[in-house]
Amino acid sequence: MNNLFFIALTFCLLATAACAQPAKTPSQTASQATATATPAPKMVPDPNKYALIISGVGGEEEYSKLFAKWSADLKSALTDKLAFAPENVSLLSESNEASKATAAEIRKTFTALRSNCKPENLVFIFFIGHGSYDGKDAKFNLVGPDLNATEYGTMIKALPAKQVVVINMTSASGEFIKPLSVPGHITITATRSGQETNATHFGEYFIKALTSKDADADQNQRLSVLEVFNYTTAQLERFYKEQNRLVTEHALLDDNGDGKGSEKPGEADGGMSKNTYFDSLLYQLAGGDAELQKVYADRIRLENEVEQLKARKAQMKPEEYENELEKLLLQLAEINEKIKAKQK
Repeated sequence: MNNLFFIALTFCLLATAACAQPAKTPSQTASQATATATPAPKMVPDPNKYALIISGVGGEEEYSKLFAKWSADLKSALTDKLAFAPENVSLLSESNEASKATAAEIRKTFTALRSNCKPENLVFIFFIGHGSYDGKDAKFNLVGPDLNATEYGTMIKALPAKQVVVINMTSASGEFIKPLSVPGHITITATRSGQETNATHFGEYFIKALTSKDADADQNQRLSVLEVFNYTTAQLERFYKEQNRLVTEHALLDDNGDGKGSEKPGEADGGMSKNTYFDSLLYQLAGGDAELQKVYADRIRLENEVEQLKARKAQMKPEEYENELEKLLLQLAEINEKIKAKQK
């Protein structure tokens, strides 16, 4: 690609994207300090998102109560603050007789999810509870027989949705990274290995981040997966420092499909996560316009493809990389022109 052409194309793309942004309201432009990290509570439920919360056994009353609270708080944040449709949020737990966290019920729920979700949907899967690792298999503690990471990986990879985000908040969860890793999916674990077996605090801060204005690092009224991860790990670091305790959990994020994960997402991981959001601001902006909604979705998809391409740059020939990037940038420019035309 000609360097001058590339520079011109990038400039035009940025200019077009700026024009395609929604107009800010007076309250938004008045002060960034008053901006909220999540959408307004009274939002139209987004039918394009699904969430599955699996809350395992506590083992002790203290943990059973804690996991029940985390699950309730998480479900409330998703439906009340982040525009998840209540009927698209499933909760399996230790105490829920109708939907108990058993291996059989989990398989049944994944089968239903596989039938209901579509390739364009975004699926979130949350694990709350205790985990274990025996040197061979990593498991999540259930009511009755447990399932291992490989079994979960098989069920998750069978979902038709192209974008899946898995957040495993349990001890020993780091061993889930490799079995779950696949291009297009994001996997977050509370620990970096199966040797970190102490009960984790990750879930507490992660769930709080979903309703915290401070988690919206760039104050753009959106809450990305990367922002929530970074906020959570920062809060955990502060917690252990203030308590003067040995750090027993080191969270990982994997979104490039290499099965490794990063404690500090940067060049290797983080590109896809920063363009994947918990909120549904674009769905709200579309105002019920199915065509415009699809255009916004295409823009997010292309932005993610650009980030994935950047992650592969070191393994590609310069000319091959530039050609692929040029194609994606041209498509993005066309998408932004469509949005601009729709907003006239």
